[in-house]
Amino acid sequence: MATIYHNETKIEKDELVAQFLASKQILFKTFALPETLHNLLKQESLSDPEKDEVLLGLEYRFDQLKKEQGYRSRDLVVLHNKVPGIEEMLAKFDKLHYHTDEEVRYIIDGTGIFGFSIARDKFEVHVKQGDFISIPQNTHHWFALDKSRRIKAVRYFKDNSGWTPVYVEEKLAQV
Repeated sequence: MATIYHNETKIEKDELVAQFLASKQILFKTFALPETLHNLLKQESLSDPEKDEVLLGLEYRFDQLKKEQGYRSRDLVVLHNKVPGIEEMLAKFDKLHYHTDEEVRYIIDGTGIFGFSIARDKFEVHVKQGDFISIPQNTHHWFALDKSRRIKAVRYFKDNSGWTPVYVEEKLAQV
């Protein structure tokens, strides 16, 4: 479901997206969402009990990731234009940065853009509902909402302290 923009190339087929990202050490998969969650996911915002209901509906995915990759916690982030302080929140992630732990997102509604600068190669990944992306620790990237200005994503963590962004100057990323 994701689309990659790399140089003047557009990559859209899931298997080609996954292959390209794998060549950059980024894990990408797509997962269908349970139909039981569709009505909740259509809503612009979710109350805390509704977020808990969504996470419970995706518990099978969390159980699988805990077993296979050692994740210990997860949460649900819901972003849209009516979220108080949305611009300040997004400003933390729209600059080139990295994390000391991997960054893992399962996009369950909406769309967004991850941009990457890896070994002098720059590209963007436009993620959509059903996309699962795992960005290795210390990988230079940024994130922004696209024109839809709406996304819901489950964030998975092995260690919550590792998701704080460490900013990188673009010229240093080119070395």
